[in-house]
Amino acid sequence: MSFQIHALPEGDYQKYFTMDAAELHANNAQIHEVTQKPSAPCRVRLVDAEIGERVVLVNYEHQPAASPYRSRHAIYVSEGATQATPEVDEVPDVLSVRMLSVRGFDGAHCIHEADVVAGTDLAARLDALFADDQIEYAHVHYAQRGCFAAKATRV
Repeated sequence: MSFQIHALPEGDYQKYFTMDAAELHANNAQIHEVTQKPSAPCRVRLVDAEIGERVVLVNYEHQPAASPYRSRHAIYVSEGATQATPEVDEVPDVLSVRMLSVRGFDGAHCIHEADVVAGTDLAARLDALFADDQIEYAHVHYAQRGCFAAKATRV
């Protein structure tokens, strides 16, 4: 079963890089300069930010559906980020090098199946999830901090 991993769209993240400290605080956002790699996986580019690069840490609603699983969490986005477009069945390195939580959602936007996998096993796990017709889409999270990483859909 083929899958597609989706980066977040470029959206309106760049506005944070022009805000002063008070505006950032009012928007629950922080600007960081990356001091080690890997430490700040950009959800738009689907790569780890480079040392010296500026990133915004902001709250993002990754599960906006009206269900008990509606959810928000922190994400990093790099300054000047443009949206990545992974190939069908491609697992970006930013995912393959980490432990991941994979959550398969049904048509009611409820978790139907979930697992924790090594990033190197993500492709096989997504294949298995999407073999189940009840799974509509999957969310991938970084297992250690629980942050949303990317969405995956059946192709």
